[in-house]
Amino acid sequence: MAQPPGFVDPTRPNHVCKLHKALYGVKQAPRAWFHRISSFLLSFGFQHSQSDSSLFIFRHASYVIFLLLYVDDIVVTGNDSRFLHQFITALGLAFDIEDLGLRHFFLGLQVTTKSGGLHISQLKYAHDLLQRHDMLHCKPANTPLAAKVPLSDFDGVPLESPSAYREIIGSLQYLTLTRPNLSFAVHSVAQFMAAPRTSHLVAAKRILRYVKGKLDFGLSLSLQPSTARLSAYSDADWVGCPDSRRYTSAYLIYLGSNLISWCSKKQPIVVRSSAKSEYRSLAHSCAETT
Repeated sequence: MAQPPGFVDPTRPNHVCKLHKALYGVKQAPRAWFHRISSFLLSFGFQHSQSDSSLFIFRHASYVIFLLLYVDDIVVTGNDSRFLHQFITALGLAFDIEDLGLRHFFLGLQVTTKSGGLHISQLKYAHDLLQRHDMLHCKPANTPLAAKVPLSDFDGVPLESPSAYREIIGSLQYLTLTRPNLSFAVHSVAQFMAAPRTSHLVAAKRILRYVKGKLDFGLSLSLQPSTARLSAYSDADWVGCPDSRRYTSAYLIYLGSNLISWCSKKQPIVVRSSAKSEYRSLAHSCAETT
């Protein structure tokens, strides 16, 4: 490090300024920022969520506040509007913030308030994804994957430039935040990002064609307290991968009518019976439900 040209102190030419706070853009800036705002929230009475390090929960008497933090984007909600406004005022005194009112967009998620609940979608994100890959005017597909056509490492010709394929898969993986119906298909094509082939690119573009016909799909969350019953569903295939002979398991977990957790994943072992694959899938879903 050195003093900037034109501002060199002739009496101390080898000295540099000591920073009292992290500069924006340096490697330690995100860590310093998170430490500062988390220290403020903890001193205010918030507690760290054990399941999500970005979630802070405040409970006092009958007041409850949830604060979700992603770098400098914050979502705050609570059960008392007056107390929530007091907290936002205190947060504004400690940090330079801008209150955008009711949530409509957050990290690409579009939130629509309906009677009795919310609808979360990625309509604009999906539209921009199709436009970026020249698929906005394509013919829609009825399903994200072709039936009974398992993808293999050896089908097709290797792509000369796999960067476009990897960009499509990365974008589709973010789209699964509100589109669980894409999880299995995206998981299937994401296994070939190291060495994609033409057949894999065709499968990825079929997913985009499916998205084209279902742009407004998303998650509907009901706020009815009478539907707080936890239920889970699991399933698994057997020897689903033609190359590794491994199976894929999946589960869906509902809180009432609200889908709150889902997963589709190829397991790291080979099982000798369909019953064992179903049993292991059930065990994974039970662990997630617990």
